[in-house]
Order: sequence, then C-alpha cells, then structure tokens
Amino acid sequence: MTYSIAQAAERSGLSIDTLRYYERIGLVDPPARDAGGRRNYSDEDLQWLEFLTKLRTTGMPIRMMREYAQLRHRGVGSAGRRKQILVEHRASVLERIAELQGCLEVLNYKITNYEQIESKMDTLLTHYPEGATA
Repeated sequence: MTYSIAQAAERSGLSIDTLRYYERIGLVDPPARDAGGRRNYSDEDLQWLEFLTKLRTTGMPIRMMREYAQLRHRGVGSAGRRKQILVEHRASVLERIAELQGCLEVLNYKITNYEQIESKMDTLLTHYPEGATA
C-alpha cells in the first residue's frame, strides 16, 4: 500500500515539513513518486518513520540517527555498529529514566505533603467552623 505525504504525516504523527526535512538530511530515503511527481510512502517507509520517532522521543541526537540511517544501507556488514549505537543509546535512556524516577519521587512527596496540609485544614475548619483564626 502507498500513502501520500499527508497520509504518511498523519499516520506517523510527524508534520509534512518534518518528513521533508528527514528526507533532505538523509534520515529517510526519497520515497517513490507517482506520475504527478508526488511522494508515495510505503508501509516499510512508515515502519522506518516509527522507529526514527522512537529514537527521537528517547533523545537520540539527529547526528546519531543519521549515522544509523547511513549504516542501515550497508546491510548486515554494519550490524555490529548499529547494535553498538542502540546499546549506547539504551544506556542513556536508562539513565534518563532513573533521573525522571527521582524527579517523580520528589513530586509525589510534595503532593502527599500538600494533601496532608489540606486534610489538616479541613479538620480545623470542621472543628472550628468560624475559622482557625479565632
């Protein structure tokens, strides 16, 4: 099946401008063109875009994505380097997850603290309906 650039953008969650940019910098191979010269993306193209989106979402720099994309064209001979890129990136993703987990723990602590304050205020207002300032 083939998709227009608008359909590919919709399905991938990327903008048309981003698709063109990815093509221009070599992350995406130029898609096939129809008789009118319009881009036609394949299911394989969309799978590659989905993978690129995962890499970008996890913070992989464009420079590394470009290296990976270039290596991909070399076939199985580049599998070792591609694996190395992904292993290194996975390590940085795991570090970021740990950092975010620590941040989440602080947020949860603060939220719990405010819930306790609100609960104490509600108790005070229940026992002293005219206000806690009396």
